[in-house]
Amino acid sequence: MLRLDLTSEPRWLDLGHGVRLCTAPLTTALMVAARSDPAVEVLPDSASDEERALAFAKAIARRAVTEWDGVGDADGNPVPVMPPAIDALLEVWPMFEAFQAVYVSKGLLLDAEKNVSAPSPAGTSAGATATARPARKRARTARRG
Repeated sequence: MLRLDLTSEPRWLDLGHGVRLCTAPLTTALMVAARSDPAVEVLPDSASDEERALAFAKAIARRAVTEWDGVGDADGNPVPVMPPAIDALLEVWPMFEAFQAVYVSKGLLLDAEKNVSAPSPAGTSAGATATARPARKRARTARRG
């Protein structure tokens, strides 16, 4: 069952290590905008899945993150939420993984569910030709010792 969350309020996500992000809901409009992000569109065909995932996560985060707590510079001073700072945050592996797990993956799970093949109207093996044949009975011969 698909459960619709009709709230449009921002939510705080805990990424661990004292980092919290306030994010806009992951909507269709946000996903479409992220897919059209210049950094995503210019990826070469040879880009790895990992490179694509990082570019897409950054594009989503730049649109979704409105506030944060626990993000500071090298001296411990709070860093304002800005696109370069968001990109830098996601370059930190645990932050990227947590953002993927608690925010991005929820939107992609539904997208993945629609990519499965529909069942055949007459069953999964409709129209299939049998390739297996019954084994022949072997005659038993008594061995004499």
